Amino acid sequence: MRSIEICAGAGGQALGLEQAGFQHAALVEIDADACATLRKNRPHWNVINGDIKAFSSRLYANIDLLAGGVPCPPFSVAGKQLGHEDERDLFPEALRLVRECNPNAVMLENVRGLFDPKFAFYRKKIQTQLEEMGYSCDWRIVNAQYFGVPQLRCRTLLIALKKEYAPNFTWPLGTVAPPPTVGQLLYDEMSSLGWKGADAWAIQANGIAPTLVGGSKKHGGADLGPTRSRIAWKRLGVDGKGIADSPPKRDYIGMPKLTLKMAALLQGFPPDWEITGKKTAAYRQIGNAFPPPIARAVSQAIYNALIACKIYDGAHGEKAL
Repeated sequence: MRSIEICAGAGGQALGLEQAGFQHAALVEIDADACATLRKNRPHWNVINGDIKAFSSRLYANIDLLAGGVPCPPFSVAGKQLGHEDERDLFPEALRLVRECNPNAVMLENVRGLFDPKFAFYRKKIQTQLEEMGYSCDWRIVNAQYFGVPQLRCRTLLIALKKEYAPNFTWPLGTVAPPPTVGQLLYDEMSSLGWKGADAWAIQANGIAPTLVGGSKKHGGADLGPTRSRIAWKRLGVDGKGIADSPPKRDYIGMPKLTLKMAALLQGFPPDWEITGKKTAAYRQIGNAFPPPIARAVSQAIYNALIACKIYDGAHGEKAL
């Protein structure tokens, strides 16, 4: 199974697709720091540093999957929610690319705000255009905590499959077990320099995290979000006013900050995934990422739907679709 991904960012969705069995034909990303992250971790991936408005998918005709996380600010409650009137809205470009390459399946991710009633007409418009291209579509809200990610992170997902594949697709239900607490997940990192307060901190951090906020290039720095988020972080024993350069040292006293690696772990990235760039640019990549465990679960369901038809066609001696 082959895929192309637009607005690939730091690789959260790309990593999930890889884990589900997809091979990346191309990953398109405009941010140079994010491209460096992708190349650092997967030198063999075909990473294209450029604007998707200048990208054509015609070379990838009839590919298995087109995926992406188009920019969130047009629909985020943290912004003005201008939707299609926002210059950063790239859903029209995503639909253009679908027309060009005619993929068997489409997976597009965005913020929870896209499901607000004010965007109902816009969602329907996108769905109608995909249906006219021969797809069956469904919008859903997925919550990271139900996929093992200890974070209150809800995302909107659009899944579209060609009608011959759609009957085989089932939305994943998530995991049965609850996610680890922030303290359980980050204990090893928090105690890695011998901090004597790590045990007590882990006991206090006995819940899941609020949503990590990456911000945009116009707004947002290397901190954990607005006042309400910082209050939630404080209850977990975390100082949300910035990102630390390293874990607390042995005799540290006070409320620790997260490091970049800790933030990445809270997004579901594996420990060996390296985020490149300066602190603010690196944290923006992390905060805007699509948690890999969700991407893996949903793309695995897509993979299964597509492969079921290929196996069926092969069993009947016909050419696979």
